[in-house]
Amino acid sequence: MPTKTARKGARKDKRAGKKASTQAGNYVKQEMGRLKRGGSKKPKNRKQAIAIGLSEARRDGVKVPKKKGKGGGGRKKKT
Repeated sequence: MPTKTARKGARKDKRAGKKASTQAGNYVKQEMGRLKRGGSKKPKNRKQAIAIGLSEARRDGVKVPKKKGKGGGGRKKKT
């Protein structure tokens, strides 16, 4: 669960007209801190911390774009 400071920082960045990724950075920074400090509910690695931070940012209303996929995906048709 995001802290008040992460929400406050994101709101401040939004008012300043910063990009969505900058706004979400507050949430990611918080998760990275949890990764570093440890504890019972912590992300296992760096990528997971980023994913959790972005997810919480989206949940709080920051309009972070979705991850770009490789495209194509799935099975190929036989011709």
